[in-house]
Order: sequence, then structure tokens, then C-alpha cells
Amino acid sequence: MTDLEPGRRATMRDVAGLARVSHQTVSRYFRNEGGLKAATRARIDDAVAQLSYRPNLIARSMRTRRNGRLAVILPTVAFNPARLLAGATSAAHEAGYAVDVVSLAGGSTGRGEHIPELIGMGQFEGLLSYAPLPANVAESVDTGTAIVVSGDFDDEMRGIGKLADGSTVAAIIEHLAALGHRRFLHIAGSEDFASARARRRVYGETIERLGLRSLGIAGGNWTGEAGRDAIAGLSESDLPVAVVAANDLIAAGAVRASLDRGWRIPGDLSVIGWDDEPIGRFLTPSLSSVSVDLERLGRNGMLQLLAKVTKKEVALEDGPLYTILWRESVGEPTD
Repeated sequence: MTDLEPGRRATMRDVAGLARVSHQTVSRYFRNEGGLKAATRARIDDAVAQLSYRPNLIARSMRTRRNGRLAVILPTVAFNPARLLAGATSAAHEAGYAVDVVSLAGGSTGRGEHIPELIGMGQFEGLLSYAPLPANVAESVDTGTAIVVSGDFDDEMRGIGKLADGSTVAAIIEHLAALGHRRFLHIAGSEDFASARARRRVYGETIERLGLRSLGIAGGNWTGEAGRDAIAGLSESDLPVAVVAANDLIAAGAVRASLDRGWRIPGDLSVIGWDDEPIGRFLTPSLSSVSVDLERLGRNGMLQLLAKVTKKEVALEDGPLYTILWRESVGEPTD
């Protein structure tokens, strides 16, 4: 029988009756547990299609915590998390899970207060938060739902931990010194960011260690104007100089101001940015930069969550977080 009373939605028992199998067999079918004969699966496929049956995911998740859906939690910020989410969602999709992105305001405490409500909806098997949560949040909610908190961002999605490692700046200066550069300028980002503070500190330490000359630390924000203004403050006697910029936008401003002054890049100035924005490789000269593997960072966070959800060991992807990309904007200085 495929006829239902008007307005009544098909149930799993209706599917079982039409497919001539038990209710438990249909349940196994939807849980993708395997072990069903091809003919049995085909009959259930046909019954589901005839009845236009859709499983009640909320009810099922309340019983089993399995519905194939995961949530990524972000704070309400202007930060563009596209690359981070690309890595996370690709890992989830490969494992057969759908992903919802949930934005929760209110800082760590506020987000923590929303977690029990979010879990109580019964829509997610696990939560991956890239923003901090209270330390005891996992103990304060139903332990049937997996929770993983990334340690890579603060409340406003500013990089901390590995993302605030400034050691790459030392490698940059060492390479520039090997090319023959002796005068340096750092155009820094905002000191509200741990990453900017770390790069500023490593810059100073490396200049001193190698016996090089610093023309100072300029900037203090992430804008192209910061790069332009820093170059405007240099004199002809400062040339040649190597510029280490806190991001590609600052570096682009420095390049523009240098060309406006008739200075050669490279030759008079070598310039390197940070973040490897796609447009940088198409500029003239193409911009040297530091690539940050945010996709892998996002992917590894999701892999940790999948390990908790599936209770199976998952190997995290290894490799450098930072890669220096030397392009046309860096070369030997011309005295």
C-alpha cells in the first residue's frame, strides 16, 4: 500500500511495510551501517521514492546523535574566513557530512551560554569552534555531542598560537641579507594583533643579531596608506633598502609610492608582503609574499572533530604553515 491519509506524512514504518522489511532494517538503511543485501536496499530505495519519505533528522538525532551534520562556530567579526572554511568543509564532505556555519556573538562567555541550546536542537553530531569557548563548556553539556575548540584564534578571529609565530621574519631577513641588503624597514600591522607584535619583535632581534641597520618600524595598521606613508618618509640617502611589510596591501602601498618616486624595484627597494593575496603574483613587479596555509589549518580542525564524532583515529595533515614565495619584487640591491 502506498496510499496515505490526506495530509499525513509517511513514516519509517510505512517505508518498512511497502519494502517488506522490518522497521529495524529501514533504520539501518538510513544509518548507512552496511550489511544489507542489494535487493533489500533496492526495495527500500523504491519505497522511499514512492512515499516521498524524508527522515525526521531532529527526532533521530535526539535518539542517536547521528544525522550527518556538523557545525562550525565563528564569532561575529569582519574577518573573511573563506579559506579556513574551505579546508574544514572539504574534510567534512569527504567524510560524508554536511556543514552549517553558525555565528555566535558575545565573546567566549556568550558563545558558551548558547552551546547547550545549540546542542539541544538535536541537529548536529559535533561542533567545531574557531573562536574560544569557556574551558568547562564540554563538561556542561550532553557529552553525546562532540566539541572541538581551535586554539588558533582569539575572540575577534585574530591569529594566536601558531598564527602568531614570527620566526618566518628571521628567515626573510636572513635571505635578504644574503642578497646583500644591509638597510631594512619594517612596516608593521596593528599591535592589537599578537601576530604583528611577534613579527615586530623578531624583526628587531634579527636585525641586531646579524649586525644590520634598521631604518625603523613604521605603520601600525593594515592599510595600503601605511605602506605609502612609510616610503614617503624615506630619503634618497636611505637607498637601497629592504622592506618587510606586515601584509600584501601594505606592501602594495610601498611599491606604489616607490614607483611614484622613480625608485627601482628591485634595485633601490626590495619589498616582501604577507598572506600571498592572489593578485600579488599578477602585479608588476610580482610581489614576494608569505603564504599561510589556512586551508590546512581549517582541515585539521575538522579532522579532529571527525575523530571525536566517529570515534576513529584520523591522521592530521602535516607540513609548514608558512611558505616564503620569492618573486620579482625582491632582488640584489644596487648601490
